[in-house]
Amino acid sequence: MVDTPTADNPSEPDISHVNPAAREEWFGHPRQLARLFTTEAMERFGYYGMRALLTLYLAQHFLFSDRTTTGLYGGFTALVYLTPLIGGLLADRFLGSKRSVKFGAILMSLGYLTLCFGGAPAKPFAMIDGQRYEVVQEGRGEGIKQYVVDQGQNLLIRGNDDKSVSLLAPDGHEARKIAVGGFDPKGERNPMSVALLLVGLALVVIGNGFFKPNISTMVGTLYADGDRRRDAGFTIFYMGINLGSLFSQILCPLLAVGMGSWGGLGWWAGFALAALGMMVSWALIQFDGGKLDGVGDRPAGAPANRDMVIYAAAVLAIPVAYFLFTNLMSYVKPEAGSGILGYIATLPIMGKIMFGTFLISVPGIMIWSFLKGSRAEFQMMLAAMILITFNTVFWTLFEQAGSSLTLFADRNTDLSVFGLFSISAGQTQFFNAAFIVLLAPLFSIMWNGMARRGIEPTIPVKFGIALMGVGAGFLFLVWGATFAGPDFKVGLWWLAGLYLIHSIAELCISPVGLSMITKLSIARIVGMMMGVWFLSIAVAQYVAGLVAQVASVETVGGQVTNVAVSLNTYVGVFWKIGLFAIVIGALLLALAWPLKKLMHGVK
Repeated sequence: MVDTPTADNPSEPDISHVNPAAREEWFGHPRQLARLFTTEAMERFGYYGMRALLTLYLAQHFLFSDRTTTGLYGGFTALVYLTPLIGGLLADRFLGSKRSVKFGAILMSLGYLTLCFGGAPAKPFAMIDGQRYEVVQEGRGEGIKQYVVDQGQNLLIRGNDDKSVSLLAPDGHEARKIAVGGFDPKGERNPMSVALLLVGLALVVIGNGFFKPNISTMVGTLYADGDRRRDAGFTIFYMGINLGSLFSQILCPLLAVGMGSWGGLGWWAGFALAALGMMVSWALIQFDGGKLDGVGDRPAGAPANRDMVIYAAAVLAIPVAYFLFTNLMSYVKPEAGSGILGYIATLPIMGKIMFGTFLISVPGIMIWSFLKGSRAEFQMMLAAMILITFNTVFWTLFEQAGSSLTLFADRNTDLSVFGLFSISAGQTQFFNAAFIVLLAPLFSIMWNGMARRGIEPTIPVKFGIALMGVGAGFLFLVWGATFAGPDFKVGLWWLAGLYLIHSIAELCISPVGLSMITKLSIARIVGMMMGVWFLSIAVAQYVAGLVAQVASVETVGGQVTNVAVSLNTYVGVFWKIGLFAIVIGALLLALAWPLKKLMHGVK
């Protein structure tokens, strides 16, 4: 036997008994990072592929109104950010990260598969002055025409600029004009299909709660305390998010609705591809070949007999999420003049929970910090809460991507790429992921270079720039709308420009948020502050749905009745929220100096 020399004493054999495989590296990082990177990429492949389809699926397959579509979408994404608070706690106390990730992956896979069973498309009809009329459609895509069947005659539906509706006879003359509010488009849906839709969304929400926080925890366990590779490791890991979402936001819509002259395979195919990606993510953890031994195991001393109870409780939570979704769908906007109390009283249950928890936790933590912390700790906590509030505003506007901006892409955007081919509305969401992948390394180099020169912007300044950037993106699209053609469609590259500006804004705020919380929080409640951070994003997702509802336009059979009115509605909303974001961003920049003093040197 030949002795293997050690680094400390070349003449002595290595008796450390360390498995050489444990020292294997992947680009200078622990080898296990590669598997976790791929696991996260495939999970995000499934989630963002599904998300690229969801709004259009609700509006075009189920024929929900814009208000119901965007409200349900906002509630779904809000729960996606809220449930990880519970999933992380259960993993820390009982299951361990690895078991939680595998269980979450199974639930999410089942959720995506359940969405495949949407059944036949909803059948459109219209209530006109209280009487029901059938609606038929001819053609497809931009050439689709919709008719009201009245006494055996097909009357073409035409929305007017004053939001009234005209029904045109075959010879083109106006057979009937319906006043504003007299034409109520609806859809006849299969109740079982709607139930399966909501069950599928509930499975995704609950599964995400187990998966999302714990895959990141597993990455953290790969590095010892003080290992300088940790931040770079998380940077590589989070690149998996954007790579996964980039490809899925192209492929899932491609299978679902096609591209150009090809009509795709159907909605089921897009959701099935998302489910396949999620299954691959599960398999990478389940069949790791021992590569993840010791990573994310059950906490020491945690009872092993609670697993089935937790799994059963998660399944029993499905009806709870189902109820919250149905409550959102039944929401009726309060009458004008009802006041703030009237508005709060009529909020869906989810809205009451979101706002109530946030409005209680923020002042509650501040009072505790004032009583229990030092003066400096209280001031740092105050700065953190102010920044959390501005962060909520940012994500409220940024997350229009999956709702109002996707509907705008479908209705008022020319989706032709240099006249060579056309993409689908769902595929426009890939712009953000593509720009993040391209720009993130450049921003990292830029921030590091500025830090070496002592000119890197402070956290409040970065947040302020991000808010002004998200507003500038909307105003850029509004400018592009002035060049819309006679078809009232905006060129695709104006929408791509919005996503470019929004991606730059995201890189100014997203990477520093969690780090900011850990630096400014009192050590004894840093976990609670992380919870408030994620709660603020959940609130932002919910409010994003409410903002998107303001941009609602009248549709029949999933198609707008007047594209001119549609364009004017979207432009009006985007103009207002663009200006609002810039004003709020400017306010934060004005507060940057006093906030810097409250932060006591935290950068």
